[in-house]
Amino acid sequence: MARVLILHASVGSGHKRAAEALAAAFARRTPGQVRVEDVLDYTNPIFREAYSHSYLRLTDKLPELWGYVYEQTDRDFFRFATEIRTLVDTTWTWGLRKLLREYAPHVIVCAHFLPVEILSMRKGRARLTQHLYCVVTDYSAHAFWAYRDVDRYFVATEETRRELIERKVPAEVIKVTGIPVHLDVTQPKTREASRASLGYAAEKPLITLFGGGVDPGRVRAIIKGLLQRQLRATLVVVAGRNRGLLNEINDLEGTPHLEMHKLGFINYVDDLVVASDVVVTKAGGLTVSEVLARGRPMIIIDPIPGQEESN
Repeated sequence: MARVLILHASVGSGHKRAAEALAAAFARRTPGQVRVEDVLDYTNPIFREAYSHSYLRLTDKLPELWGYVYEQTDRDFFRFATEIRTLVDTTWTWGLRKLLREYAPHVIVCAHFLPVEILSMRKGRARLTQHLYCVVTDYSAHAFWAYRDVDRYFVATEETRRELIERKVPAEVIKVTGIPVHLDVTQPKTREASRASLGYAAEKPLITLFGGGVDPGRVRAIIKGLLQRQLRATLVVVAGRNRGLLNEINDLEGTPHLEMHKLGFINYVDDLVVASDVVVTKAGGLTVSEVLARGRPMIIIDPIPGQEESN
């Protein structure tokens, strides 16, 4: 029985969602075992804390600084930083080597560049014999994604493929497949049935605002602007796990024209997207792909400088 190991890193939610989508597809199509793991769970706690929180803090508090870091590290002049980072990553990820020994996968699929940079280095030194695949979960291939000794890359678009080729990845190992979305997104659903199941009016346009990753003050301003326009519509605001956002908009209520619903974390995102006439969101690679897969119009707001601008 084939054993597949799918690795992601819990830096944002998109990489995990891509990994889970791949796992569901493997489980449906291929007999064997499929295991999804967060590579950061197999690192030193100090490294894990520094790696995940440095990104989240930069993008949340200092997005322009993150944009500068993203741009500078994408240049050839800064490739030496990749070698230093790889050495540090390898030193602090001893738990990953233990996982590989105990699970002994036949195939390793990476949905984040951290496990790729660690494992491609080991593969290049003949310490890793398994096939190593990389699924790029953004629409732009930053230099962080480009490594030698990867058996196959799966990318979103021809443009993504071209960027990897420019970064010296062999063209023959790059396949344009799109970004993986969960199998639920491929199932036929109608706007009418989805609205009925969620209890929203069938006769009014439905606007969904995914605000979990947006500054709460910005979301409040958007809602107030919509309320002032006397739109005859339904507005659904999804805060996700951002409790601060729900507190920020707690005092805002709908009008006789604009019915408003405020939600926290939900497990029926796809049904809500299908029910919508327009989706307002940030530009995470998985969110964009899931909405595109359902053919719903998007208004993309406040992309983080760097990969979200590309998305």
